[in-house]
Amino acid sequence: MAAFTAKDVQALRETTGVGMMDCKKALTETEGDMEKAIAYLRERGLAAVAKKAGRIAAEGAVGAVVSDNGAAAIVEINSETDFAAGSEAFQAFVAGVANVIVAQKPADMPALMACRYDGGNTVEEALREKVMTIGENIQIRRFDLIEQPLNLVYIHMGGKIGVLVNLKVSDALKDNPRVTELGRDIAMQAAAMRPLWLNEAAVDPAVLESEKEIFLAQALGEGKPQAVAEKMVAGRIGKYYQEFCLLSQPFVKENKSTVGQHVAQVAKELGGEIEVTRFIRYEKGEGIEKRQDNFADEVAGMVK
Repeated sequence: MAAFTAKDVQALRETTGVGMMDCKKALTETEGDMEKAIAYLRERGLAAVAKKAGRIAAEGAVGAVVSDNGAAAIVEINSETDFAAGSEAFQAFVAGVANVIVAQKPADMPALMACRYDGGNTVEEALREKVMTIGENIQIRRFDLIEQPLNLVYIHMGGKIGVLVNLKVSDALKDNPRVTELGRDIAMQAAAMRPLWLNEAAVDPAVLESEKEIFLAQALGEGKPQAVAEKMVAGRIGKYYQEFCLLSQPFVKENKSTVGQHVAQVAKELGGEIEVTRFIRYEKGEGIEKRQDNFADEVAGMVK
């Protein structure tokens, strides 16, 4: 009996873009461990870097709001279909829940469900009402809250992607329109370029070690001597930072400097201090599996 299923083969293929037979072999060699299978494919040059943005998209929308006092909230609410997610009732509910979060500051999902929604009902009661009126299963999946100003929001394609960016700035720059523009540009950068970390220091040490092992295996697999391979690892880690750390990414609006360098340049021109302290990026449905289609039947015989 295989340690994986047709659905696993499909998921690995969706994540890596690698062919079915190679995905099956990778899962066989790694006894069905998805993360090890991704690493196995990458070591052999078959898969690009996994961005861990999820395997199969679900429907719904991401919403975000900044309150009058500068606090900000971001929330993802899922539905079964795009049709429902695009409805006025669903979009209003997403905005309403975001406003509840920023106003009442719940600590976790149970606390959010107990918060008061419009009309005196709780969020949980309002959610049940939306399920009945919209006619689909609706779930509040996750949320984040940043209480410290200054926060900027970018929502892409009606809620497919949402980004919050928090800036720490000098008092004299808090209302500067150039700073507001900068924050929105950074939020758009995060939406488009999908960074995983704010800066190099924020990278999870375990993730970094895993990347080094993969890069070393790749270099050795190319026939490089150990000493040369280790030097290549350092260069590839640098490229990893450039791709996945927001402040190390090339700034997309000009591509002549990194995001961090652009922030420093704007701060210098305005005669103050600007620091990007945090970003939160949600993409609708990342990591959630939809109902399976005929593709599962297509590969079912491969994993028996």
